[in-house]
Amino acid sequence: MRSSKKRFQTNTVNRRSQRGFSFIEVMIAVVIIGLLAGAVALKVGKNAATARSNRASSDIGVIVTALETHRLNTGRLPAASQGLAAVSASVTHITDPWGNDYEYFLPGSGGAEFEVISYGADGREGGTGGDADISSLTLGTNHLDAQANDQ
Repeated sequence: MRSSKKRFQTNTVNRRSQRGFSFIEVMIAVVIIGLLAGAVALKVGKNAATARSNRASSDIGVIVTALETHRLNTGRLPAASQGLAAVSASVTHITDPWGNDYEYFLPGSGGAEFEVISYGADGREGGTGGDADISSLTLGTNHLDAQANDQ
């Protein structure tokens, strides 16, 4: 009598382990994974916009340094008609993170000697947030302009 009871318990355990997961259990796991993926995607999306703006600021700093080096080597800034092509050999990014060309103005706005600007994600002047303009003047990267103003 004892052996038949053990056999019944063993068969029940074997059947349960062979069944696998139910459809509901699988769907709950899929929903949880989907929610986690959505949360990660939102976080990455917000950080990507900030990263693009930071890269544009860094690129503008590099371009300004290249322009100032050009001026020190040649005695003048590149003409507006030359644009940033005059310093393209020493600058790795002539386009901003949104795929638009950086703009070079000679003279710059507000009486500045020159200005390098990215028009942000929308590629148009003005804007807020990710569409905001990033300028060498607002970043304070026109070092020689600042030295001239101090004297």
